[in-house]
Amino acid sequence: VEYDDSRDPFPVTGLDAVGFVVGNATQAASWYQLAFGMDLVAYRGPETGCRESKSFVLRSGSARFVLSGGVTPDSPLLDHHRQHGDGVVDLALEVPDVDRCIAHARASGATVLEEPHDVSDEHGTVRTAAIATYGETRHTLVDRSAYTGPYLPGYVAAQTTVVRPEGHPKRLFQTVDHCVGNVELGRMDEWVDFYHRVMGFTNMAEFIGDDIATDYSALMSKVVASGNHRVKFPLNEPAVARKKAQIDEYLEVYGGPRCQHIALGTRDILAHA
Repeated sequence: VEYDDSRDPFPVTGLDAVGFVVGNATQAASWYQLAFGMDLVAYRGPETGCRESKSFVLRSGSARFVLSGGVTPDSPLLDHHRQHGDGVVDLALEVPDVDRCIAHARASGATVLEEPHDVSDEHGTVRTAAIATYGETRHTLVDRSAYTGPYLPGYVAAQTTVVRPEGHPKRLFQTVDHCVGNVELGRMDEWVDFYHRVMGFTNMAEFIGDDIATDYSALMSKVVASGNHRVKFPLNEPAVARKKAQIDEYLEVYGGPRCQHIALGTRDILAHA
């Protein structure tokens, strides 16, 4: 699409990473390497000085997943996992100017979770901040233009050590196509407005009425996208049907709004299904 970032109040370069909280980060990291052919590229944990948790950074093409789990009994990650189970907590965005984005978000009414600040190591400096979105999900904003390390300061480079079966493809997918959020009945338009107002996203598509429905379950969805359309966030809410909608069931089991699924871009969907 035609795009001029100088006129965008909240310019986004792309999706930086999808951050998960999981019950067993070591096991989850091995599974994603074996099942999806992702490569381990960075690690942080007790061995590197992070006592309470461990995180594995996996890549496949431009897609990056960060799988984190608690280690010590008082880890906030374990508290989150006890309440919700495995799931996405952070849709991190790469931006060219963290301060500019935070200033616009604050002026537009967003909740700033982390003020802009620098983190550094021998590989350079990363500027970062964070804002809240639906439920307990957050958007960490990252400017890594002055950094050459494997992920972020505090992480060390790592390599895949799992043994894949013979003939297993090295990579099953190349990119994250979109990330879907489920919100409560009547709040979809509220969050669509949040992305318009706070982050300058635009409407890309919408599905209402009978577009996504059966006799027993239905949902409504609107898709918002960054100005350059590199980041796409469909937002779903339940719709009235004969039985409880699938979105209602999801929110009930999880305990609130949440990123519901990550869609992946692949070059051969049949071979990799």
